[in-house]
Amino acid sequence: MTDTFKHYMSRNVPRYTSYPTAPHFSTSIDSDSYRNWLSALDVATPVSLYLHVPYCRELCWYCGCNMKLATREAPVAQYAKTLVKEIGLLSEHLPARMDVSHLHWGGGTPTALVPDDLERAMDTVRAHFNVTPEAELAIESDPRTLTAEMIQRIGRLGFNRASFGVQEFDPKVQKAINRIQPPDMVERSVNGLRGAGVSNINFDLIYGLPHQTVETLLETIKICAEMRPDRIALFGYAHVPWMAKKQRLIDEAALPGADARLAQANAAAQALEAVGYVPIGLDHFALPSDSMTKAAKAGNLRRNFQGYTTDPAETMLGVGTTSIGRTPSGYVQNISETGAWTRAIEAGELPVGKGVAFSRDDKLRSHVIEQLMCVGTVDLIEAGRKYAAQDGWYFDHSDDMRRLQSDGLVSYRNGQLTVSEKGAPLIRVIASVFDAYLQQGTTRHAVAV
Repeated sequence: MTDTFKHYMSRNVPRYTSYPTAPHFSTSIDSDSYRNWLSALDVATPVSLYLHVPYCRELCWYCGCNMKLATREAPVAQYAKTLVKEIGLLSEHLPARMDVSHLHWGGGTPTALVPDDLERAMDTVRAHFNVTPEAELAIESDPRTLTAEMIQRIGRLGFNRASFGVQEFDPKVQKAINRIQPPDMVERSVNGLRGAGVSNINFDLIYGLPHQTVETLLETIKICAEMRPDRIALFGYAHVPWMAKKQRLIDEAALPGADARLAQANAAAQALEAVGYVPIGLDHFALPSDSMTKAAKAGNLRRNFQGYTTDPAETMLGVGTTSIGRTPSGYVQNISETGAWTRAIEAGELPVGKGVAFSRDDKLRSHVIEQLMCVGTVDLIEAGRKYAAQDGWYFDHSDDMRRLQSDGLVSYRNGQLTVSEKGAPLIRVIASVFDAYLQQGTTRHAVAV
């Protein structure tokens, strides 16, 4: 690895699951703003729904999510009741009964709910929205706590995709991150869901974990390949203990260095391709038959807060604490504190904590960044015309682009900026060139690779 590459991969840059990124959301966007944005939605265009459950039954030390440990049943049950109220409240501010083309339960662990509460929430969704017959219904789950009853209920409710955080199967690594789940535990959950009619399975893997090596990661991939999930996301562990306090329980001395992280990422990618997975974007792999592979081939891949997605909806409605929604007018994020979120809903208020209204420049840069992240190339001239920018708007970034070009990370010709094979692992760094907010504030991000 050259010093130049090492310099780029050690940069701290956003993951660009949104633009502007969440640290630049402001409390100036409130429930009134959101109501106005919702009323302006095109009733003929489907939306997607994201439902967030912040509770987990067990604590994973590597996790950077905003979550709560479910030590008692009562708070989880109360949360489920309030979530149902929020679904109804949200629907009241829509211009009509909307079609839903994608629905995703995330967390936390959505299966921390009891089956009856999950069914009650899904019944409420269907009471207020038209869930289209071809809609993707996805749910995240934890095989350590997933019960046979919940598996059957998930299948009965029509879910057609489920995802598991596998991360790594090596026992030493699992102990170091406090996530003990042997392969047979995961396999039972996978087989159970497939038997219940959930035909699509996703796995998340992580490189850069404490005590992890190329050998342990390759063994994990070998075991995963035998279960044949439809998609595998391969993320680099983001050690951000200043933000995720539970990560302070991880032994930093056991974390692999930059060279080791890169070796793990490269070896894992090669191994996944060798067993039939198609590389997609920065960190996803999918079987040739999967809808994400087809979307990527057709140039229809998108990116949102779940990462890479096939969801084409311009509007995502977020429900639950900390959930983020997107409309053509801007982003909104719900209140993170459960008590305050509950009080807002009980008072009949949309529980918006902060957000950002899109400027024309935001929309331009969002388009450019998403094209780079999803397709690996973008026509800067055409993008400028699409969003009515001044000719040569990107000249402000010409020094950065020339530097990337001289280092072999991109090519540029007649307005077309294309990421090279060498630059592909550094796509977040390349995208950051067009981030007008990056130097504002004091937010710290994870390393690029």
